[in-house]
Amino acid sequence: MTFETTKTHVVHRGTLRYLKHDSETTGTPMTLSVFVPGGEGPFPVLIWLSGLTCTEDNFTTKAGAYRAAAEQGVIIVAPDTSPRGEGVADDPAYDLGQGAGFYVDATEAPWAAHFRMESYVTDELIRLIDGEFPTTGVRAISGHSMGGHGALTLALKHPALFRSVSAFAPIVSPSVVPWGEKAFSAYLGDDRAVWDRHDAAKLMASGAAKGVYDDILIDQGDADSFLADQLKPELLQAAADAAGQKVTIRMQPGYDHSYFFMASFIADHVAFHARRLKG
Repeated sequence: MTFETTKTHVVHRGTLRYLKHDSETTGTPMTLSVFVPGGEGPFPVLIWLSGLTCTEDNFTTKAGAYRAAAEQGVIIVAPDTSPRGEGVADDPAYDLGQGAGFYVDATEAPWAAHFRMESYVTDELIRLIDGEFPTTGVRAISGHSMGGHGALTLALKHPALFRSVSAFAPIVSPSVVPWGEKAFSAYLGDDRAVWDRHDAAKLMASGAAKGVYDDILIDQGDADSFLADQLKPELLQAAADAAGQKVTIRMQPGYDHSYFFMASFIADHVAFHARRLKG
């Protein structure tokens, strides 16, 4: 097995594994968790992408997703958010460097050597999971905040890979908000036309993957402190309306940006994907 298992737990009659492997894409060790429901399978796969400062452990321990995954018969894969380790570029700030990969392939020094998270998720990770777990070869993608940005953009850029996509509190247009402007200028350089290729609202407006997804589910808390300055879901709605793409954005009253919010609605997202993964 390519993966080294570092921990194993039984949960809801399924098996949760924490795994580690040497990535050919990032040139570093990468960590992830994989939940496999009980039974022989095969099962479809939901890839979860986490947000700034997170590792694979945040979703795994806080989202409460595995009861729904067991009931729906869905594997859930949660990779780390960036390469890490000695010799890997980093920044003292929480929103750049290790823990803040933004799911792009960096082109600028010193990041380009290891920060290749788009290729890691859409190529190496999928190949390894399909090769070593009982999957149907059909998958969906979801995520939170920076990971919501990743889920949306990777689904729009690689529609052949994913049957469905959803997000919690995604950064829908990173090219026009502080988090994204900082990360994209560091990882991708100063050409904003390049940034647009990693911006869900811009991709949506251009007609990317039009007709591929019957709906895109997004939950957003209206008490999220990042809503107005960093997330701006109205930009994605406007782009979807212009492109004729159905997007369901549910504004949830009183909810913030935390995993308490995700734990409250994760079962809806697992069911949303299960219907499309098995349809």
